[in-house]
This record gives sequence, structure tokens and C-alpha cells, in this order.
Amino acid sequence: MFADLGSTVRESLVVVSIAGAAGLFVNGFLNPNGISIIAEREYEVLVPCPEPGGVVTPISAAESLAGSEPVFWMDARSAEDFVRWHHQQAANVNYDYLDPTPDEIIDALARRIARSKAQRVHVYGDGDDPDTGEQLAREISGKGIRKVFFVKGGARTLKDQMEKNR
Repeated sequence: MFADLGSTVRESLVVVSIAGAAGLFVNGFLNPNGISIIAEREYEVLVPCPEPGGVVTPISAAESLAGSEPVFWMDARSAEDFVRWHHQQAANVNYDYLDPTPDEIIDALARRIARSKAQRVHVYGDGDDPDTGEQLAREISGKGIRKVFFVKGGARTLKDQMEKNR
């Protein structure tokens, strides 16, 4: 049994060696341009998902709660996290790094923001690195919504600050 295994491995190595040598011969001598075996320059690495691209301003939890201008609040966390705790006026828009927020949702948000007469939009997320709040804020800002801020530290710091302010 093991003798058969040894001959199978030997035969496989011979086939791989012959195929490799044939490939090098064809690439080096028969193909006029050849395919470089060693990279001549660094390969371009492509990211499969688009990066949200608007301008946003980081803001502390204390600053976000202290302003006198009307604020439209957005929670970028999952629906489950939103149910556990959220700012009482927040709209929940679950941000997914791999799936951009649909234009219909952004359009509906823009209409809600306009109807609310808010002067600023404050977005908070999970507070991780990267922060879902910051990423959603960049995405909506990149789609034309202005005066967008993200709360540094996310929901945890916002909740802690609200409890301090009581």
C-alpha cells in the first residue's frame, strides 16, 4: 500500500516538474513579451467595497449634547443595539461596511432632516475602530447632507454623558 503511495507521489512530482519547465520555456522563449516572474512594480491592491467619502466633523459626546441648535440624531448600530439603548430622538440606520446604504433610505433621511428643521446631524455608532457612526456620517455627507457630525466614542460615550448630565 505504501509502495503505491510513494510511486504516486514520485509520478506527481515528475508531472509537476515537467509542466513547470514547459511553462517557463513557453513564457521565456515562445512568448515575445513574456510574463514577468518577478514583479517589476508593486501590484495595485483594490478594495472591493466603496469608501464613503463626505466631509464630517468629530464631536465629543458632551459637545453634541450641549449645543443650542436643533439636532437630527442618527444611530448607525444594529436594530438590536438600538432597541437596548438609543438617544430618544434618534433614527436607526444600520450601517454595514460591505453594503452601502440604499439611495432610497438616504433620500428618506434627507426629507426627514428637512422636515425636522434641524441645523445639524449628529451620528453615533458602535464606537469601535472603524466606527459605524463615522462611516455612516461620511456616507450621508458624501450624498449631499450637510453639517454632519459623528460622536467620538459612539453610543457608549453618549449614554455615559447623558447619565452624567441628569
